[in-house]
Amino acid sequence: MFSLKRKWIIIQAYKHNEELHREWSHSYVLEDNDEYFVAASIRASVVESDGRKWHTKEPAIFILPKNKWFNVIAMLKEDGVSYYVNIASPSLYDKGFIKYIDYDLDIKLYGDGTTRLLDVSEYRKHAEEQGYPDEIREILQKSVENVYRLIQEKKFPFIDEEIEKYYSQFQKETSNQ
Repeated sequence: MFSLKRKWIIIQAYKHNEELHREWSHSYVLEDNDEYFVAASIRASVVESDGRKWHTKEPAIFILPKNKWFNVIAMLKEDGVSYYVNIASPSLYDKGFIKYIDYDLDIKLYGDGTTRLLDVSEYRKHAEEQGYPDEIREILQKSVENVYRLIQEKKFPFIDEEIEKYYSQFQKETSNQ
């Protein structure tokens, strides 16, 4: 079976209307199993849909589920791990890229355990403009509830020690590259 493990890839986020929204360069795949991809990056180059380019500041671990409607970027900051959750379609591998559809809603989990639901007005605007079907809206709402439950129960991927293990694995596997 084909696996992306130990390969460098690009991660792409699209919008519901199939337009490319954001792209992260050079992410290293640490895990590729039936449930999810795990990728890591340091100072990834990010290109926005409007052409703006920037680099990530912290090392990051991406948890990209293949069957769940969210993904997670865990950022390893000096004061601990913080999590940025994209409410998004399941991720898939296609023609050299890991891809997903970003549905605007985001959840930020800070190192102190507080959470914030972000971009609700952007979600409402795009849902109307791009005509998100009712079925998708229901799935996204359930996904938000599921993410909050996983955070509250401290279940994967919201386990700092697991994220730190992946980062350590990344450092070991790429130290000579």
